[in-house]
Amino acid sequence: MPPVITSPLVSSQWVADHLGADDMVVVDVSVLAVAGRDGTATGRYTSGHADYLEQGHVPGAVFGDLIHDLSDDRAALPFTRPDIDRFAAAAGALGITGDTTVVAYDSTDGPWAARLWWLLRAAGHDDAAVLDGGFSAWAAEGRPVDVGAVQPEPAVFVAHERPGAWADKSYVEAVVRGDEHAALVCASPRDEFRGLAGERPRRGHIPGSSNVPATELVDADRHLAEPRHLEAAFAPVLDAEKVVVYCGQGIAASADALALVLVGHDDVAVYDGSLDEWTGDDDAPLETAAA
Repeated sequence: MPPVITSPLVSSQWVADHLGADDMVVVDVSVLAVAGRDGTATGRYTSGHADYLEQGHVPGAVFGDLIHDLSDDRAALPFTRPDIDRFAAAAGALGITGDTTVVAYDSTDGPWAARLWWLLRAAGHDDAAVLDGGFSAWAAEGRPVDVGAVQPEPAVFVAHERPGAWADKSYVEAVVRGDEHAALVCASPRDEFRGLAGERPRRGHIPGSSNVPATELVDADRHLAEPRHLEAAFAPVLDAEKVVVYCGQGIAASADALALVLVGHDDVAVYDGSLDEWTGDDDAPLETAAA
């Protein structure tokens, strides 16, 4: 029997108690930002696979490549979700079946782990969770760490697309026009939301959006904030029938989606193209008002 999870967030103690259990797969999906020579952000990313091999990982954890295998690396935009068949093949290659309990983690604040969790949820797989605090918290607590690769046992994963898990640009345009009723939430940092910073030539946010930065949902030790803090952060949209979350590339948005589900909002969609797609259209409106 696989371990039973009752929440999309699990503690390091829960993972430690179930390490080695049948039908459980732990996946490190770390992705690292590439900094420029002056230390500033470049908007580029590299796989965390080398750190997984050399600096260690949760014992038994396999590595999932969110840049290539778990995204459509042939698409025009980075981190575009793969089609359902390609995702099913990638999940199966990690040893995941329909009966597998999956725990995802990363070495930063959790958005990459949340992205895999959302991909699984969107594919109809609810037996998945994010390790609260990620690898940083695991290591800081003095828990065991292994180095080197763990080879997954290939399996067959059958995906069943969850209706409404993804929003496309046309749907978001309809929301902005008022033809569709949904709340828009931007998970980007506040300066990017306000149009004061960012790598894109066009800055700002989609009109009518609330700003709930994913980075503000975690505390200093990278654990997700308490539910009451999450409820306060999302208070402007909790009564909305549907919430669409977005960011720059759909990663931070997945962290906001996780938090929304944790506080009980089930009708959440991730706008996969996010601002990379929206700002690429010169006719798509942007606002730069304060958050």
